[in-house]
Amino acid sequence: MGKETRGNVWLAVAGLVIAPSGEWLVVKKKYGGLKGKWSIPAGFVEANETIDEAVLREVHEETGIHGKIQGILGVRSGVIKNEISDNMIIFSLKMERDQSIIVQQTELYEARFMHPEDIKINPDASVLLQFYMEMQEKQLTSMNDSINPGNQFGYSSYKLFY
Repeated sequence: MGKETRGNVWLAVAGLVIAPSGEWLVVKKKYGGLKGKWSIPAGFVEANETIDEAVLREVHEETGIHGKIQGILGVRSGVIKNEISDNMIIFSLKMERDQSIIVQQTELYEARFMHPEDIKINPDASVLLQFYMEMQEKQLTSMNDSINPGNQFGYSSYKLFY
C-alpha cells in the first residue's frame, strides 16, 4: 500500500526480535528517513489484520524470521509536516530456535543479528533502536485473545493488550 492510499492516518508496527543468544535482529533500509541506518523490522498494518499479526508478517517478510510476541514495548506517535498522523506500535518478539535470515532485497541493504553492546556503539544505529536498547524489556504488556466484546460488533479478530 503506497502513501497515497494510506490517507493521513498511518498505523505501523515494528518488531524487536531477540535471539536465544541475546542478540537483536536489525535491518538496514534502502529508503525513507532510516535509509542506511540500523533499525528494527517494521511496516504498515494491512486492512485485514490485527497489529500483532502485522508485526509477525512484517518481520517475516523483511527477514524470513519467525518470532513469538512477548508484549508491546511502546507506542510511537508523531505528526509529519502538520498533515500526517504517523503511529507505530513497537513489539518485543522472541525467537525460540535458530533460524537463518533471508533478506528482502527490495527494501533492505542488510539484516543481521547484533549484540546490544555493539548496537550501543554503532554510529548507524537509529535513535529508536538506541532508546529501546536502554529500556529493554522493563515494561512489556501482555495480550489476551479470549475476550469477546459481543457479537453485535462483528469482530472477526479481537485482542486486548494490557
